[in-house]
Amino acid sequence: QVQLVESGGGLVQPGGSLRLSCAASGRIVSINGMNWYRQAPGKQRELVAGITSGGTTNYADSVKGRFTISRDNAKNTVYLQMNSLKPEDTAVYYCNAAGVVTRLFTTSRAPDDYWGQGTQVTVSS
Repeated sequence: QVQLVESGGGLVQPGGSLRLSCAASGRIVSINGMNWYRQAPGKQRELVAGITSGGTTNYADSVKGRFTISRDNAKNTVYLQMNSLKPEDTAVYYCNAAGVVTRLFTTSRAPDDYWGQGTQVTVSS
């Protein structure tokens, strides 16, 4: 089974920076897209940033120019560099791996999606 483990969350002052990491492990053949979502209390989960296996990125308007998503395909790891953080960025951030192909011995299973457990980011003075 594929597991996603996030790290790097914590408490930071407004204007500060954090770097989130998410490492996928398991019998992984390929991962199509890797994404970061976030969910604040009482709010719907929203897409923050995404990146394809080819490096194409997309961002929510609220984070453009401040956040940067990247990935290391060899390590099956995705990163989210968050700069100029605002209190409005406070949320639980979730890593998502989309279109993950896994293997059993020499055979491959159909693509599936996986989620991390989430990491808390709090921006407060």
